[in-house]
Amino acid sequence: MSAAPLDFATLRGDARLAVYLDLKSPYAYLAIEPTRDMARNLGVDIDWRPFTLDIPSYLGSATLKKGGKKVERSERTPQQWSGVKYAYMDARRYANLTGRTVRGTVKIWDSSQAGVMFLWAKRHGPDAFDRVIDAAYPPFWNRDLDIDDPAVLECVLEEAGVPTAGFRDYLAGAGRVEHDEINAVAFASGVYGVPTYLVGDEAWFGREHLPRVAWILGGRQGPAPGVANLRFADRAPA
Repeated sequence: MSAAPLDFATLRGDARLAVYLDLKSPYAYLAIEPTRDMARNLGVDIDWRPFTLDIPSYLGSATLKKGGKKVERSERTPQQWSGVKYAYMDARRYANLTGRTVRGTVKIWDSSQAGVMFLWAKRHGPDAFDRVIDAAYPPFWNRDLDIDDPAVLECVLEEAGVPTAGFRDYLAGAGRVEHDEINAVAFASGVYGVPTYLVGDEAWFGREHLPRVAWILGGRQGPAPGVANLRFADRAPA
């Protein structure tokens, strides 16, 4: 029996562009500014959505000792370690191009509470959401943000100028339900990583597909572009 076709148009809903992200993904972090650039150039709003990755299910888990240099506990195979090390090396190379810091995390974080924080920010408008992700991503990837602590998340919201009255109740109640539903529906529809872009009736995984996403949003004018990073496409070779 064949699997049912993936219905990304229904998952996308009324948004012209929906983008899934997770605070603990360096690839999502590096995709934020190029995605904003693309959307701004096209006059398209972005419907950002949290998607909490289950990293141990496919890359195993590990915890570093205090200081973040030596492994304290590991449930990873050598092949999984190779994949993780390459992913961070790759992310750092692109982060260095824009002066960003990407330090390997000291453990596999449960970023679902941060996802609920993103949903709370969305309730206060797109500008509030943008301020929150700008306040959260840099310190997290510099190992300066304990996203297990609700008080820390409240500080992020306050720094971004987002009201926090009622946030704790939302985090433990309606926000958790909403987050889990968004994740369950996205996963059942075929979303498996971040950043994932929903446009038209298609899904594209990875910021390297931004030229194709822009081409679709622009009405598919001219030949379809290949993969590239829009933010660096106009740079001359070194």
